[in-house]
Amino acid sequence: MSGTDTALQISPRILPRVVAPANRTAVNRTAGNQTVGNETTARAGGERRPRTAVTLVVLIPAYKPDERLAVLVARLRGARRDCAVLVVDDGSGPQYAPFFSAARARGAEVVSSPVNQGKGQALRTGLAHAAATWPDTDVVCADADGQHTPSDIEAVAARVRETGHMTLGVRRFTGPVPLRSRIGNDVTALLFRGATGWRLGDTQTGLRGYPAGQLAWLQEVPGDRYEYELSALLRAHELGMAVEQVEITTVYEPGNTSSHFRPVQDSARIYAPLLRFMGASLASFGIDWLGVMVIFAMTGSLLAAVVGARLVSGTANFFMNRRVFRAQRSTVVRTAVRYTVLAVSLLAASYLMLKALTAVGIPLGIAKVLGDGAIYVASYVAQRRLVFKERS
Repeated sequence: MSGTDTALQISPRILPRVVAPANRTAVNRTAGNQTVGNETTARAGGERRPRTAVTLVVLIPAYKPDERLAVLVARLRGARRDCAVLVVDDGSGPQYAPFFSAARARGAEVVSSPVNQGKGQALRTGLAHAAATWPDTDVVCADADGQHTPSDIEAVAARVRETGHMTLGVRRFTGPVPLRSRIGNDVTALLFRGATGWRLGDTQTGLRGYPAGQLAWLQEVPGDRYEYELSALLRAHELGMAVEQVEITTVYEPGNTSSHFRPVQDSARIYAPLLRFMGASLASFGIDWLGVMVIFAMTGSLLAAVVGARLVSGTANFFMNRRVFRAQRSTVVRTAVRYTVLAVSLLAASYLMLKALTAVGIPLGIAKVLGDGAIYVASYVAQRRLVFKERS
């Protein structure tokens, strides 16, 4: 264990925050309100002594771990006694019991699932346990394979403590990083930015911190495997939360052999939430673009072309996005009214942009792409936050 990790010194590079401040309820962080179960432990002879108040929970989902799990637990517990380490055994099987026993012997609490359910479900299980056991304590989620150092875990915890916001540990992706990890993160970050407007340095990081009293929403995030973490970011965006970013060290073993990530299946799961919205948007845009070209060719009126095409594409987009945003079935009328108001606003903006762009000599087909592309992000944010805000 290095001297840096022993003292848990923090010198991270704080990266830009995304979105508006979260509506975080006040949490009393005094030691008197932060306890683990009973506040006392028994000494020999029956004498009671105060138990160290827990000020941080480190949640580690683990599937078929090795000896590095116990090493991480020992380093965390050795560095600060007020840190509770919660390990969730995601159905690893009896042959891995010694590794969990070693973690328990070094101070971890272990919660076990009889069958493998996936990282997402393991995180939900651990977060629910943490919220019930340590309700006034921040939680930092970390991986079991040694990718996250105690000093980086503490850096994320410190940022959560300072700001009261969800915090991501953002990897630098320098040095011997597996190509699939580098490319996968870049592609996901690009798609995520296109869908949300958020510029995040690492959308797939497993090192994440959550403030005390702000864990309930994570139980509603869909996805049982690796897609859960991306879905959590999408949900945080829906809720208008602020997300902090702290730069951390990138640690990979040669060949990344301990990873249980399945490139094809899990990539499909990860990208599905983004692709659903982008697919609906592209389909609607295609209908709209074709409608404008056909109606304009038939009538010669730009206004008629824009209005007629938007009526058709807007209706299709409304019903597709009700599914994408999981809108409640009982809200059809309310969402239709809100969507109509939004559609009229976007229609006016689209018409004015087309008129301005074609006036300077840009062909109609190209002007349509440029104009609608410019209002894409505004439409996405408005639909998530205003139109389809009641979700199932």
